[in-house]
Amino acid sequence: MLQKEKGMVRSVDVARHLDVSKPSVCHAVSTLKAGGFLTMDENSFLFLTDVGREVAEQTYEKHCFFTRQLVAAGVDPQTAEREACRMEHTISQRSFELLKGAVEPE
Repeated sequence: MLQKEKGMVRSVDVARHLDVSKPSVCHAVSTLKAGGFLTMDENSFLFLTDVGREVAEQTYEKHCFFTRQLVAAGVDPQTAEREACRMEHTISQRSFELLKGAVEPE
């Protein structure tokens, strides 16, 4: 999402966008690089790998879904955003697909 906004992204951009410390982002970047989800070029710009992009898109889809459902249920938007962030990372892809299909049938 941030990469779509800014084009080229560095760790400091991520830290600023998420309002977290740069050391926290550096730790996360190291973990994502080790997992094959992210690469960094010689100018410290971050790039998602194909696998990283796929996981990011799935996570963002979950986030949007949970935010929409929470707001529709009467949760204020700020709380919905915060809680959707937690939910998007804990639910399995399979459970998410089943829930989404039950709530938003095609």
